[in-house]
Amino acid sequence: MTIVRFALIVIVGLFVVVGGRWYAYVSNTSSPYDEVGIEINSRLPHGLRKWGCDRLQQSFPESVPPYGCGAPDSRSWI
Repeated sequence: MTIVRFALIVIVGLFVVVGGRWYAYVSNTSSPYDEVGIEINSRLPHGLRKWGCDRLQQSFPESVPPYGCGAPDSRSWI
């Protein structure tokens, strides 16, 4: 039972750390080109990724979208 509890604690901890890092990225106002944030955001399911990209676009409307937030032309936001 202790191994299961330990594994659950590790999984929840990773979820909190990665989720917090992603939220800090999409709610930042300094740069949309943080490498770790881009990587996390690009691997999320479409709904979360779209929400994150919308938040970034609100903060940086004139910027080229980061990987995962760009339309097929790579110059406009999704």
